[in-house]
Amino acid sequence: MRRILLAVAIAGLTNLAATERNDKDVEYARPGGKPVLLDLHIPDGPGPFPAAILVHGGGFDEGSKSTNVRPLFDPLAKAGFAWFSIDYRLAPEVRFPQAMEDVNSAIRWVKAHAKEYRVEVSKLALIGESAGGLLVNYAGTHDTPETKVAAVVDFYGPVDYGKLAEMRRDHPDQFNMKSINRHASNGGGIHFFGVEQLDAAGLSKLHALSPIGAVHKGMPPFLCVHGTKDDQVAYDQSPAMCDAMHKAGVACELIVIEGGGHGMSSWRDPEMQHWKPEMIDWLKKMLRL
Repeated sequence: MRRILLAVAIAGLTNLAATERNDKDVEYARPGGKPVLLDLHIPDGPGPFPAAILVHGGGFDEGSKSTNVRPLFDPLAKAGFAWFSIDYRLAPEVRFPQAMEDVNSAIRWVKAHAKEYRVEVSKLALIGESAGGLLVNYAGTHDTPETKVAAVVDFYGPVDYGKLAEMRRDHPDQFNMKSINRHASNGGGIHFFGVEQLDAAGLSKLHALSPIGAVHKGMPPFLCVHGTKDDQVAYDQSPAMCDAMHKAGVACELIVIEGGGHGMSSWRDPEMQHWKPEMIDWLKKMLRL
């Protein structure tokens, strides 16, 4: 009788542990004693599940884990993915290295807690948009054994910030400079990378930090998603990244949003929604699901 009761109790605990989870404000790092948090979704079932770490945009000084990347939540969940949407430290309190450290901390944290959250570590993707796109681009091109992921999805993130900054300076009529300058006044833009002006030294630093310059054989495959009418990050940045990766023998695909502006939330027209099933199909192919 005791064995039967014990078996029932264990089965009950197992079923409880395998239920869907939607946790908010989970601490994944504590740099300088200040908690950095994430929200997560874990599907119902025993797993292990493919997973994605989501990195929001916001000009390096705004945005949050619960707003900018919200359009990703349902497509990933419906496809059976676990996801972890992270906050990271922002300007003006910090600059680029610290934000990048947070992204890498999140990757290590998810891997360390894979069993608890029923995640298949070999099927972990990194997805970022805008400023978060640059961060995931950098993570993918500067991966280490600890921070390596199986795939990267970049939504309209800069890949060559030096070239982008020059374009904004020389052709301001092509950009939403009001929004760009608002972020710059709070430590975003070039200031986030420790650059105060676009002189030779500043441009050299921006080019040196650009993910496109660190493309190498053996890095994870990329999917770039970009609108052709983006007025904050020039559309040309994404096909340039794919070209560089192809030359290095690395897989890169591009989803073009015709007439799409900056921000997936602005892609409201039905003909712009193709990115959702196409992203899921690409992830399934790259992660061998």
